[in-house]
Amino acid sequence: MFDTKIINGLVYDGSGGVPVRTNIGISQGIITEIGDCNAPAKHTLDAEGAIVTPGFIDVHTHYDGQVSWDEELQPSVNHGVTTVVLGNCGVGFAPCRAQDRDQLIKLMEGVEDIPGTALHEGIQWDWETFPEYMDAIEKIPHTLDFAVMVPHDPLRVFVMGERAMFDELATDDDIQQMQATVREAMEAGAVGFSTGRSDSHKTADGDWTPASEASRAELVGIAEAFQGLSYGVLQAVNDFDMVRPQDNFDKEFDLMSDFFRAGGRPGSMSLMQRDFAPDDWRKIIAGCEQLNNEGLDIKLQVAPRAIGVFNGLNCTFHPLMAHPSYLTIRDKPLAERVAIMRDPEFKQRLLSESPVALAGKGSSVPPLADMMIAQYPQLAEKFFKLDRDGVVDYEQNSDTSIAGMARADGVSVWETTYDILLQDDGHALLYFPVFNYTEMNYDNVYTMLTHPDALPGLSDGGAHVGTICDASFPTYLLTYWARDRAKKNRSSIELSRAIQMLTADGADYLGLTDRGRLKIGLKADVNIIDFEQLNLGVPKMVQDLPAGGQRLLQPVSGYKAVFVSGEQVVANDAVLDARPGKLVRMRAAS
Repeated sequence: MFDTKIINGLVYDGSGGVPVRTNIGISQGIITEIGDCNAPAKHTLDAEGAIVTPGFIDVHTHYDGQVSWDEELQPSVNHGVTTVVLGNCGVGFAPCRAQDRDQLIKLMEGVEDIPGTALHEGIQWDWETFPEYMDAIEKIPHTLDFAVMVPHDPLRVFVMGERAMFDELATDDDIQQMQATVREAMEAGAVGFSTGRSDSHKTADGDWTPASEASRAELVGIAEAFQGLSYGVLQAVNDFDMVRPQDNFDKEFDLMSDFFRAGGRPGSMSLMQRDFAPDDWRKIIAGCEQLNNEGLDIKLQVAPRAIGVFNGLNCTFHPLMAHPSYLTIRDKPLAERVAIMRDPEFKQRLLSESPVALAGKGSSVPPLADMMIAQYPQLAEKFFKLDRDGVVDYEQNSDTSIAGMARADGVSVWETTYDILLQDDGHALLYFPVFNYTEMNYDNVYTMLTHPDALPGLSDGGAHVGTICDASFPTYLLTYWARDRAKKNRSSIELSRAIQMLTADGADYLGLTDRGRLKIGLKADVNIIDFEQLNLGVPKMVQDLPAGGQRLLQPVSGYKAVFVSGEQVVANDAVLDARPGKLVRMRAAS
């Protein structure tokens, strides 16, 4: 007898091949039969009219703190994700000594826009070393599986203490200790190591991140901890000196190349198009192709849409945030701010002002925010209302932008912005595609996604909670790229390939041989999806984090069932009580 039987579904097994209408039998968390499945089952689900896929694997999230208190791990589980990887971009909460907890919270608050009050109240801190962190989060029941990478910033603070500052060089002894600490974590089952070299990453105190300018010796020394291991990946994010001289690209890429070569393991690098250096993404592709020609295995983590942010009066950022009049009311509750802003005299005074600089020493506001606000009259061509006639549309043009609306009404972009932000009692949102939208379309994103080394990533699930909700990336890849974009007579991706990207490709990159495909003997991580009715709604701000912290969640419909290790965790888009999720320890999975 099967524990569960899924019948009559159109099965996409993750291989990228033609789907087959068949049945799947599950016993003790494992797929035990694909075919007739004539034996009876304790539970039978009829997937007629739906597609059946492997559970999705999200290789780039930031649930590092949330995993210690949150069993559900929304919103990822709502989007068919059954395995997540934590610890990306070099930030996280382990290893960590007791005296350094506040520093890491400020780091995560600034870099990943997670409320510090929520982190202070939510994180349990049952650890100091990385193996202790793994043991602590393993004890907590969860809806889905999670693997952890060793992040560079807390590692540096753990070893160097107060010397772990921006531009502070690590000594040979520091590097040896970091290498030994990473090796200890890998032998305990960590999935890899991550580093971040982004010029937009700052702590809540406005300081650069500890590892943002680590030396070549430090990066190479840490990567050498992987030598002799049969598992483990290296992950890096790099802006290639966004606020420094642009001729540093080659120097930075050479540094990343030495980092990957020293590890000798598969790795990945973030790939996106930035307006300030619109051709760098092609250089990154060419550089990674060269590394792979040398025998390395470097993937390109690609987002299926713009790397964009939501702006609103109850979000972290919005275009009016630097106007002097707004600064006088910014700390008031939303309802009070809205009431004040509805006063015509206040509106006239604010619109007569010029924004001031907010970034700088002691400020957590990144330089990019100042650049965006200063250039807003031009950037308003790329600011949009996401909901168009009841349909969420991320790929719009200037005609439907805030600037286009202002032109149509014969007013300034500032006035149009002001009026929109007051809609819905101040809950209205503006969408700004910061990266991947230089040409005002997704043609370059299509080139990135269809590159043979592309790997869906960069969802940042659990992070930037006041500005984005990109944990919906898997659903967007299916709905837009494999269904809706073709209706606009634009390049699209075959559904079987999109599913393969979300499943088998991630499993192969991570070295997870027990999942990522629907195959006899593998883990029963399974999605049943009403593909034609699969849809995303407009993100909404909710207050469900510890200490009343808020975050954006994006409504989704179409997930009839999500199974993790044979247990159903989602039914008709609602999270159930089952908690089969486990920590993935790579020494066992390899």
